[in-house]
Amino acid sequence: MCSRNLALSLALIIALVPLAAVALPHHSVAKRSSFFDIDCKGQFNKAIFYRLDRICEDCYSLFREPQILSFCKADCFGSEYFLACVEALFLDEEKDKFMKWREMLGRK
Repeated sequence: MCSRNLALSLALIIALVPLAAVALPHHSVAKRSSFFDIDCKGQFNKAIFYRLDRICEDCYSLFREPQILSFCKADCFGSEYFLACVEALFLDEEKDKFMKWREMLGRK
């Protein structure tokens, strides 16, 4: 009886593991790798990274200049372009919060 339950449990695990791999979002891995690609050396926080990344994406959408996206994200959002994007998107009221967040992500 015990070996039958064990065999059934193993069969279920073997059947469900591939489904779990398909169900997991793949963008988390991509975002985490881009976290390191832009020289972030601090603590990875998905929500904060997405928010700062979104500022750069919105800035690119506003100006449609290909270099804006990479310049904004450069040095883990530490460039002057990031600050210019914050201003261009009228997010000045949240600027101090963004500065703390980018320091947390980019700490070396």
